Amino acid sequence: MQPRPALPTFAELVAPGDWRSIELLSDVHLRPEEPATFAAWQQAVTQSRADALFMLGDLFEVWVGDDALDPAAGDDSPLGQFERQCAEVIRSVAAQRPVYFMHGNRDFLFGAAGLAATGMQLLHDPTVLVFGGRRWLLSHGDALCLDDVAYQQFRLQVQNPAWQKASLQHPLAMRRQMARQIRQASEQRKDQGLGYADVDAEAARAWLRAAQSDTLIHGHTHLPADHDLGEGLTRIVMSDWEATAQPPRLELLRLAIDAAPRRIAVTPAA
Repeated sequence: MQPRPALPTFAELVAPGDWRSIELLSDVHLRPEEPATFAAWQQAVTQSRADALFMLGDLFEVWVGDDALDPAAGDDSPLGQFERQCAEVIRSVAAQRPVYFMHGNRDFLFGAAGLAATGMQLLHDPTVLVFGGRRWLLSHGDALCLDDVAYQQFRLQVQNPAWQKASLQHPLAMRRQMARQIRQASEQRKDQGLGYADVDAEAARAWLRAAQSDTLIHGHTHLPADHDLGEGLTRIVMSDWEATAQPPRLELLRLAIDAAPRRIAVTPAA
């Protein structure tokens, strides 16, 4: 049996008293090959009337470094143009309301320059959001998928600042090629019916107890559902986004004062 990892450090974000609602999303996996998903996401975030938006990881299919946003880096490819277009959308939204970003397993190289370019505020994983008189525990979710031992070893490597620094020293074109290989491996796993391991229920309960929270909200697994963990504890899994799926998977999670969490289906953009 694999030893259970130590409990993480829980950051805390206390919502301003005038916030009435927030909206959360995860696993949008923005990429130029999915223009309908981009259009639905753009519509959802620009038309949101929530007081704040939270993007809990894997906003991008793969993020190879913040220099992708710099035209001076010489990347005028369709992918480079698309990433800059995404950044412009986020920047316009962040000018209207706070936008929080949490790293996922695909965009862990999104750094300080990317945050400055988009206006997003970095959110530690995990974070306790104090809102509406409750403590909501927010995470991307991948750290809790303990049964996937190989992935946990990979995650430990790529979360290492020294590894990230070394990776970013490679030319942008080389990082693009590495990203393509990651995507190809991911598609092969899908073709073989190998999805993500699910969250370990006991680990989720341990996190919630330590955070003094009764509800964990996360993404990553692409298995949207509400889970009763017992002991009055709940796990809410957000949907991934894919406009061309049948039916489309496009969903926000809304938290509002004096209301239960509610899933909001996003209508695909015309």
